[in-house]
This record gives sequence, structure tokens and C-alpha cells, in this order.
Amino acid sequence: MKQLKSIAIVLAGLAATAWTGGSIAQQVTGTLGSPSATTTIPGNQLPAPPPKFGGVIKDGALQSKPWWPPRVVPPKGAPNVLLIITDDAGFGVPSTFGGVIPTPAMDRLAKDGLRYNRVFSTALCSPTRAALITGRNHHSVGFGVISEQSTGFPGYNSIIGVDNATIGRILLDNGYNTSWFGKDHNTPAFQASQTGPFTQWPTGMGFEYFYGFVGGDANQWQPNLFRNTTQIYPFKGQEGSWNLITAMADEAIDWATRMHQTDPSKPIFIKYAPGATHAPHHPTKEWVDKISAMKLFDDGYQKLRERIFANQKKLGVIPSDTQLTPWPDKILKPWDQLTAEEKKLFIKQVEVFAAYAAYSDHEIGRVIQAFEDLGKLDNTLIIYINGDNGTSAEGGPIGTPNEVAFFNGVSVPVDVQMKWYDVWGTEATYNHMSAGWSWAFDTPFDWFKQNASRLGGINQNMVVSWPARIKDKGGLREQFVHVIDVVPTILEAAGIKAPAMVDGIKQKPIEGTSFAYTFDARNAKPRHNTQYFEMMGQWALYKDGWFLSTKVDRAPWDAFGAANDDPLNNQVFQLYNLNEDFSQSQDLAAQHPQKVKDMRAMFLAEAKKYQVLPLDGSVAARVIAPRPNITAGRTEFVYTRPMVGLPQGDSPLLLNTSYTITADIDVPAGGAEGMLLTSGGRFAGYGFYLLKGKPVFLWNLLDLERVKWEGEEVIAPGKHTVEFDFKYDGLGVGTLVYNSFSGLGRPGIGTLKVDGKVVATKKMEKTLPIILQWDESFDVGSDTLTGVNDADYRPPFAFTGKLNKLSVKVDRPQLSPADIKTLQAAMKEKAKAD
Repeated sequence: MKQLKSIAIVLAGLAATAWTGGSIAQQVTGTLGSPSATTTIPGNQLPAPPPKFGGVIKDGALQSKPWWPPRVVPPKGAPNVLLIITDDAGFGVPSTFGGVIPTPAMDRLAKDGLRYNRVFSTALCSPTRAALITGRNHHSVGFGVISEQSTGFPGYNSIIGVDNATIGRILLDNGYNTSWFGKDHNTPAFQASQTGPFTQWPTGMGFEYFYGFVGGDANQWQPNLFRNTTQIYPFKGQEGSWNLITAMADEAIDWATRMHQTDPSKPIFIKYAPGATHAPHHPTKEWVDKISAMKLFDDGYQKLRERIFANQKKLGVIPSDTQLTPWPDKILKPWDQLTAEEKKLFIKQVEVFAAYAAYSDHEIGRVIQAFEDLGKLDNTLIIYINGDNGTSAEGGPIGTPNEVAFFNGVSVPVDVQMKWYDVWGTEATYNHMSAGWSWAFDTPFDWFKQNASRLGGINQNMVVSWPARIKDKGGLREQFVHVIDVVPTILEAAGIKAPAMVDGIKQKPIEGTSFAYTFDARNAKPRHNTQYFEMMGQWALYKDGWFLSTKVDRAPWDAFGAANDDPLNNQVFQLYNLNEDFSQSQDLAAQHPQKVKDMRAMFLAEAKKYQVLPLDGSVAARVIAPRPNITAGRTEFVYTRPMVGLPQGDSPLLLNTSYTITADIDVPAGGAEGMLLTSGGRFAGYGFYLLKGKPVFLWNLLDLERVKWEGEEVIAPGKHTVEFDFKYDGLGVGTLVYNSFSGLGRPGIGTLKVDGKVVATKKMEKTLPIILQWDESFDVGSDTLTGVNDADYRPPFAFTGKLNKLSVKVDRPQLSPADIKTLQAAMKEKAKAD
């Protein structure tokens, strides 16, 4: 006890400890055992083992001496951390790096901090974000692809293992308040329902407070929004005026203020991840009007590219000898070859995108200002990463009013898109822009999100501000940095050690390298020297400035063909010296065949080390593939009372299959109407409901066509059975095993019955092959968020009768031996052709 007291006396009243570039010795304040005592912890084991009781226990309390365990705090001087990552934004988007879209919040931080021009992502959303919060490569933590594409291999199952503690968990156990606002694309799609488990939700991964959406994207006007693990609907009654981009900034400011007012001495960590600029592009009208008035895009995407490129050289954020690769005429029509209608539509598309980016940066600026208003900005480490990958081209060459159409392989013609011209970006669209703009926004690089072998898909930019620490204000840093380097940098800045054990489980080593050394040293030698890249069969390797890459074999919108059956070897290899060729424009493979060979072998070694194998070149096929959700292995689902909010990844899937839906209902005197069952919403889905007393089953095919079965007679008061039966005429998802989409999206015949009597029969000539609207849920007894047919009803459209029982029976197609033989033969023929 005397020893502990002496330690307390020596360390009591410690002045703020300057940042020392690593973990520091234990610090204690106050007298140990007193209610006010605090301590840092070694950090090698989390949570820290409880300290030995230091008081005295006798038979009676009056003869005993109490002793309180000290409260765990971070090291003195540990900064607040604001980690910002935007979505689907390439190098040329922000004004900070030469873009034409105003990003004053990012500009402000760059002026007071550092700009980084060699920051690398993984080429896709979930994978980058998993790497960002764990400090480990995306395959190492199960996120080789997005959760919606997960497969049953360790590098691809979308499960961040318990041996990969996140930055949230590490900081939390070291005395930080931790939070996450915005996009959560790291909860497995098959663990997103209210049955949990919640261990893979932000709150289960060390982020004490979560306010945001779960999944790849969300309708910003009416999102699938959660506070911690409870779905909330703050936009109800404010449709058309409420927007998540503003709401999450409000929420983050409120949370930071509450934490500060509760305990000003406790540092806070915020992961701030807006949905912008992932589709749907949903800015407010105010921002659309501002950007439209600037006339930034009237001369087209090729001129935009040239203008951004000139700006970048003028700012000095790229080398003066950087070269642009040629415009890809074969896949993106040159601007001067577009029709007047195409130009008009494409300009509208990009103005909405730009408004979304500017709007998001403005709201980020409000969050930054809140730190200053609280007096916290000086000791706040702000890391603002522009994009989790390059700009998205998932709208295809002509854009789309409905991104769900892209994910089902449907391109919407320009003349049809014009129907939505005046409401582009509003709640009436799930919009995306022409890929020509995406190519321009990735300047000075080429290609897009998904393309892990091209810098346009993976070379982001970033600003870092820490006024109390960074002195080279406005400086540029050109060292290689990868998103896995962010966690070790934060830990070094805070003086906290990466744990060896968490909850008794040995942790995998952090795979990133801190870039805190760049805060002081402008020209320091890079410390992150080797890095692999891989996404859906396209791959690359960085080694000391050299970059081996596979030639792009498909555009991002070409996601529905047969996959490359040997993505490790069936490639054209390219080689670049990024030390001398900033934009990856000069292929040197022919001059250095041995280096190509050596780097191929090095990639394979990295792939084995980090769980990258088996390589898989498929894209859309993985979206529809079976997963271990709560419906796996089941063919019948029964509901005896209304419920809402069951996510797509955990609800019965009625695509590419036969099924029967049966509802036992009581219709009261005066009749009934309302929703019995629905899944999806305005942009794709189905609904089974009574409309003015008549039974209806409706399929919304991408907001382009609606197929409707409707009874002619009103259902009389009393007990009734209403049934919809669908017979699918196809082989189903089993064909995907043989690299074939032939079993998907086939026709079928639907039959609507009341009390066993057929009241409507109709053939669907085509069905949705891949996915419903992912941010809308499976609802029984009413409809949440948007409806499947605005002409018939508006949510919630609760059923006004009594729903006694609703059952869904699924009869999935099974391949016959003859089917398998045919598919195998076709697969062999394709392999020969390749």
C-alpha cells in the first residue's frame, strides 16, 4: 500500500505529456484508491486486468479502509480523433486537390495541416472500411468484397474476427469515448436483423454510440436508419425536407457536445462516414441550385478532365511531368458525339453529384467547427480521406435514375431517363451519373471504383490536421500510405499500444505502418514499401514504387458475364514505375520481363499470407449466392402478428424460385385494406395487399414496369384465405456454380386466389435476377419507408383487418443430372474459348 501511495505521489499532478511518438509509461493521477484516481494501462491486454485491492478489510466497515480502482484514461495529451471517410470519390473530386467542386472544409484542414497525394484504398467500400478500422488488410479481416457478395472463405466471409480488434475497441478500453456516424458497411448482411448477433455492429466492435445506416448505401431522404441497434424514423412527417447528410452532422455535434459537457477531460473518437457520394446522389435543392448556377460542367466530361488536370499541376498536388492516359473512346462516347438530349441529361446528373459532394463537405465543416467551438480543435487529430475507392461507374456509360437497375443488369435508355429529369436527386430517384464524369473525377488517373489494378480505383487523397502537433502547415506529403496505416497512426499519436490479447483472445498483428513520421518530415523515406491489391479477380502489387498490375478485363458495369476462371494467371500483366510515372501511364512490362515474373511470385506470396486465395473473378453472381442467414435451409416461414424491419439479407428471398404466400385474415364489417406482406420499395420489390377491399399482388420491376394481379370483387366481411402462388420457369441459382447466369431472371406464372378460388392469373415474362432494393425491409402487416406502388397507396398502409397468420413457402429449383451435364459442357467450351 505504501508503495502504491508513493507512486501516486510521484505521478500526481502530472503536467500534460507531449506526444512522444509511441506508447508511454504508466501515468497515475490523484491518490490511488481515492474516487478521483486515474491511470493509464499498459494496453497489451484488453480489457486491462483488475488491479489488486489496495485497501484494508476487517470484520467491520468502521475498522476497514475502502479502495476504489482507478479510472482508466488515455495518456496525457492524447488527442481527440475525428476520422472522416467519404464514399465513392476519386482523386479529382475535391477542390483541395484541383477539383472544381467546392470543398471548403477539406481546404480549411489542408491549409492548417497536410495534404497527402499517395493514399491508397482497396477499390471497394466494405473492404476499405474494414481495413480502415482494423489496421489490417481487407482479406485478413474477411472483407475481400462487400458483405452483400460474401462467400464461405476466410478472406471473403464478411466477418471481422475476434482476433482483429478495431480502433474503436482499442481506444474505448484505453479511456476514450467512441462513436460512429453514417455508413456501416461492415456488419454482415446476414447478421443485420434484430435477432443479431450484434457483435459485428458498430456497438459490438467498440464504438459505444452509432447513428447511421447498415449496408452499402441508403436513400438519404428516408434511410434505413439506426440509433445503436434500434431502427428509427426521424424523417416521418418531414419527407422531402429532412436529409441524413444534415441529420448525421447534427447528431455528431450533439454527441460530441454532450460528451464534452459531461467530462471535458475525456478525449473522444468519431468515425464520420457520410453516404456521399455513393449513389443515390441525394443533395438538397439548395445545393443543387448553387452548383447549377456555377455552370461547371456545360462543356462536358473531357474538358472537365483537362481542367482538373491543369488545376492539379497549378496547385502542385501532382508532379509537373504527370501525363494523362488517352480518353477511352471504345467504352465512353466522346462528348462531341453525344446527342443534345444526352448532354442535357448528363449535365443534370453531374450537377446533382457535385451538389451532393459540396453539401456533404459543408456538413463536415459544421462538425469540425463544433470541435473549435468546444475548445477542442487544437488537440484534435483530424484525418479526412476523400473516398473509400475511386469514383463509381456503376451508373454505366449513360447513368441511371435507379441504381437497383444496375445491380440487376438493366440499363435504362436516355429517353426513358428523361422522365425523371426534373426530379433527379429527389426522393423519386435512386440516381447515378454517366461513367464519363466518373472517369474525369478520377483525374489524373484512369478507370474507377472496383478496378484494383488501376490508380483510378485505389489512389485516394487525404488531409490531416492536428494544430497542436503539425507545424508544416499547408505541406504536401507524397509517401505511400494505405488505409491500413490509419489505425497504427492513431495509436502512435495517442501513445497507446496495439493489444496482444483482447477478451482473452490473441490478436493478429497490425499489418499497417504508422505514417505519423510524415508529420514532421516532408521528404522522409516511405516506410510502407510493399502492398498487394485485389478486387474481384483484378489485382496488383506495389513494391518500392514499382507497380505490377493486371490489365482491366471488364468495366464495372459489365458485372453479369461468366467470370474469369483463372484470375491468378489468365491475365495480361502491366508494369509501371510510379516513382517516375505518377499517373500509371507508361507500361514497362516489355522492358522488364524478369521484374514482372518476380512481382507475380511476390503477389502470390502476399495472397497466401493475407487470405486472398481463392481468387474469384465473379461479381453479380456473388450477390445472389446463398449465405448463412436465418433463412438458410428453411422452406417455410410463418408470421402470426405484424412485424417490420427485417432486412433483405435476413428475410425469405423470392427471386429465381417458385413460392406460395398465404394469408389468413379477418375482414371486419365495413371492409378492410392495407398491406399483408411487402419487401423492397419504390425502386424494386413486391407487395401483397388489399386495395379498397380487393386483393392485389404486385411486382415492382425497377420502377420501370409493374406487374399486377388484382381481384375484381371486394372481399366480404368474415374469415378468408388470400393466396398468391408463383411457378418459376427456370433452373435457379444452382447454375452459378457452373459459371452460368442461365437460371436467373426467368419467366413464371402467378396466380392470385381468394378462399381457393382463382381471381387472377398472369405470366411474368421476366423476373428480377439479383436483388431487391437493399435498403428497404421485409414487412408484415404494414409498409415502412417507401411503397412499391405510389399510385395505389402511401406507407405505412397498415392492414385494417386482422392478420391471423401469414406463411411463405419457397420451392427452389433443383438441378437434374441432365441439367448438370449440360452446364458442365458449356463451362468446358467457354474455358476452351478463353
